[in-house]
Amino acid sequence: MTFSIAVSHGDAVGVAVASKFIAVGAIVPEVRIGVGAVATQASAKVSYRADVLALLAGGLDAESAVSRVTAADAGRENRQLGVATSTGAATYTGSECSDWAGGMAGGDDTVGHYAIQGNILTGADVVHAMEVAFVQTVGMPLDRRLLAALLAGDAAGGDSRGRQGAALVVHAPGAGYDAGGILVDLRIDDHPQAPQELARLLDLHDLYFGEPQDVQPLTGELADEVTRRLAALGHTGDDVDAALESWSGVENYEMLLVPGGIDARVLEALRAATPDVA
Repeated sequence: MTFSIAVSHGDAVGVAVASKFIAVGAIVPEVRIGVGAVATQASAKVSYRADVLALLAGGLDAESAVSRVTAADAGRENRQLGVATSTGAATYTGSECSDWAGGMAGGDDTVGHYAIQGNILTGADVVHAMEVAFVQTVGMPLDRRLLAALLAGDAAGGDSRGRQGAALVVHAPGAGYDAGGILVDLRIDDHPQAPQELARLLDLHDLYFGEPQDVQPLTGELADEVTRRLAALGHTGDDVDAALESWSGVENYEMLLVPGGIDARVLEALRAATPDVA
């Protein structure tokens, strides 16, 4: 009922998952910087997440950790598990998982180490498409690579029952809103096009929390235009920077503020919000 990819690449760890299952992001993924990434699914055993991470932190490799937790589990034949660390990856599919069920693990330091797995899929081509997409996107940020893999699996058929939930979680040292390590943690709990909705949210996440892009200087005619548009929205100040800061605080664009300039996406959003102002 689920397809996922767990990855460790450099200092970053992440999981992407989609399923015809409500709030799948609350069940499947778990990551820990410096330790690894885990995806538990099929008849998911949520305790696998903490158990595997504890074993990895204690020095076991991915394959040994998977073998240890599944050997001790009487329900293992109904489960799937994917684990990735900085040194390797492993995937497990129990013999009683519903068709199509299977997975693959691979990678290296350049590509990243990955475990891909799925059950109740339209076929093996789902996990193969995910692998191809992940490998071919080397050089992109890990969150984008995981999303590319998830969308490729969905396009190849995905969960044979349809779509409902999806999630993407990536941690990396110093990443995130407060530099606390959470680069992305997004969940679609219930949506008929969950993978595509996840992609939309990641675009918004990049807009609100990413780095400024294509910054134009706020001088001359552009400064006059921005001032007029901000005033039309009720935001004025001692100068255009102050007015822009006021509006950006309302719209959550403050991470994209640049003194004396304006991010191209912020300018686009400002123009869209004031279509009647020239």
